[in-house]
Amino acid sequence: MTRPQLPALRPETLPAVAYPPHPAHIEPFVAAFGPALAVAFLLRFGGGELHIADRPRARAAWAAFVGPEAAQRLADRAHLLPRRVPLGNPWLARCLAAEGHTTAEIARRLRASDTAVRGWLRPDPRRG
Repeated sequence: MTRPQLPALRPETLPAVAYPPHPAHIEPFVAAFGPALAVAFLLRFGGGELHIADRPRARAAWAAFVGPEAAQRLADRAHLLPRRVPLGNPWLARCLAAEGHTTAEIARRLRASDTAVRGWLRPDPRRG
């Protein structure tokens, strides 16, 4: 039995998500990738060291993950990047909530407790 082919996802067909404002330490990633890809990138590579070549190649796992154009945009901002990719869990929790994930799902994806996630999702006047 063959499965029917699903149409390719295009940005104009995806539902729009209003992502929350990002903190300054996440800025280079959001500027290079956009918020949706930055979320996926941080979930996959956050917390580890990342070597950024001047001309990234698809051999690098991170470059293959984001694609050649986005990899070059990040390489152009390499001087702004910290040594390790930030975790950004409070921002990621708010982004995942904006995408419609439950608190329990967010806690499992971020490897955090549900109480920590609730704290990150609680309104904070300093965040805006």
